[in-house]
Amino acid sequence: MSFLDIRGLSVRLKKGPALLRRVSLQVQAAEVRGLVGESGAGKSMIGKAVLGILPPSVEVSEGEIFLDGVDLLRMAPSERRRKIGAVAALIPQDPLTALNPSHRIGPQITDRLVDILGWTRARAEARALELLAEVQIPDPARVMRSYPHELSGGMRQRILIASAFAAEPKLIVADEPTTALDVTVQKQILRLIAGMQARHGTALLFVTHDLGVVSKVCQKLSVLYSGLVVEDTSVAEFFTAPRHPYSAALLAATPKYTDPLAGLNPVPDAVIDAVRAEVAAFDRMRHG
Repeated sequence: MSFLDIRGLSVRLKKGPALLRRVSLQVQAAEVRGLVGESGAGKSMIGKAVLGILPPSVEVSEGEIFLDGVDLLRMAPSERRRKIGAVAALIPQDPLTALNPSHRIGPQITDRLVDILGWTRARAEARALELLAEVQIPDPARVMRSYPHELSGGMRQRILIASAFAAEPKLIVADEPTTALDVTVQKQILRLIAGMQARHGTALLFVTHDLGVVSKVCQKLSVLYSGLVVEDTSVAEFFTAPRHPYSAALLAATPKYTDPLAGLNPVPDAVIDAVRAEVAAFDRMRHG
């Protein structure tokens, strides 16, 4: 069985429409799976469902989420939190809002290790210093004593990466972890995440808008539109022979860095109309 196995997952607003439509995907141990699609396609919602951090206004309406062989949705909430805390972690999108501005960096890494995993404070602090050095932060002891506002955006994101890897999780959800950074720092952070993932053998669910990131980091790929997976494939096959017209249109719309003067190719209206019809047909089939 895959380490993460999502089967027929549907998520909806409690008083509104569907946000995910019977999503099924798997992530093997040490594998990197990308989730791509337009804003609002449901990429981040998948990660939140896996980690049990869906907003209060949203609910899982059907499906199963097997994590390390256990169906999370059949567990009591407290038991589910312990299971997720022991084997999974999140690298969030915005390091400034993800870190508590009123707390020093050290406790923001170590408290999870102490409270959830039962580590001693000394062991947790030693692990935090080790990870800060691994993510190439100079003078980790000083940074442990610092507040988030005293650090750059790149350093804050490195801290979140260190925090995610601290408990040696088997799965990390990376929710567009470079969006809030400038282009130069983005490249550094992507290399860092890829290197950490390879060294630690962690499975990675990577949410991104950037197909260039997918080509460098991921082995498998799920393409979403309006909560529906329209293509599930290997990255090699996606870039050489995409099967779905929407996937092909996304590829064609990607700017060509080798030809900066070339015009942009937006996704054609006909493709959008067709994939919207596909979503509507799915909804009719489910409720008809």
